Amino acid sequence: MRGSLVPASLRYVDQVARSGSIQRAAKELNVAASAIDRQILLLEQDLEVALFERVPRGMRLTAAGDALVTLARRWRADERRTATEVRQLQGISQGHVRVVAMDSHVNGFLPQFISRLASEHPRISLEVEVASPDDALTELLSGNADLVAAFNLSPRRDVHILWGADLPFGCVTAPDHQLSGAGTISLQEAVAYPIALQSKALPIRRYLDARYGWLFSDTGKTLVTNSLQLVKTLARSGRYIAFTSELDAAPELAEGSLVFLPVRDKGAEPQTVSVAIDARKPLSRIGRIVAEVLTDCIRDCLDKARSAGRTVEKSGG
Repeated sequence: MRGSLVPASLRYVDQVARSGSIQRAAKELNVAASAIDRQILLLEQDLEVALFERVPRGMRLTAAGDALVTLARRWRADERRTATEVRQLQGISQGHVRVVAMDSHVNGFLPQFISRLASEHPRISLEVEVASPDDALTELLSGNADLVAAFNLSPRRDVHILWGADLPFGCVTAPDHQLSGAGTISLQEAVAYPIALQSKALPIRRYLDARYGWLFSDTGKTLVTNSLQLVKTLARSGRYIAFTSELDAAPELAEGSLVFLPVRDKGAEPQTVSVAIDARKPLSRIGRIVAEVLTDCIRDCLDKARSAGRTVEKSGG
């Protein structure tokens, strides 16, 4: 589609909100700054409300502006879906799909997913954004994402889970760590060793704090970071253990540089990973193709990690 069905004024407001100033938006859109400013002023006059606060460092959305940007982004997402459906009616398997995934997926299944989709369906363009589970849900329900792959999505009427899997709660250790051959671990055993702990920004830490806050009373034995990659590096060093899921550590489990130990304590609930869509909107044929490839790649990633774990158990036995 050469042009956009979304009015230019709404597209300009959206870009200024993203860029933070008219000058930066003009560069992004390759449009004169005066034209953008004029369109915004005319829109404010028509609506009889200010859309931005003009501050020394740029433009800041008002509440009215935020509502209008939400509408503009929803329209643009609907426009992309409509263009995809028109192409499908013409028998062309092409379109654009926006996927939101977690940071831990970057070194896991995402590269395989992107490579496979490009190889099998080269006419499907893909946009991948990395976000927290909370932000992923916001992106999905605001119309800014077609699919999300996220941890621990709570049941909701407006979210439809296409596929999901349980991820046993556990910890990872280096293969030569004292605990590595245990097969399973109790929380009481775990706290006897230094722990590389994820920060409260991540779901597994919030789960640990809510259920097992006593684990971390000895701050001398814990190192806290918001970087999953650092957590896994510290676990591979052999000095620390780390609480995480098989999917978070799948590449390291598959290559044998980490070992996964499920927690055997009663009440230790599994995490979940899900591929989900907005239940209020139909999923296009192109969206279904992407969802199927995404699901297959997550399954494959988990299978490789678990297969390596079974091999370690047999050799240890």
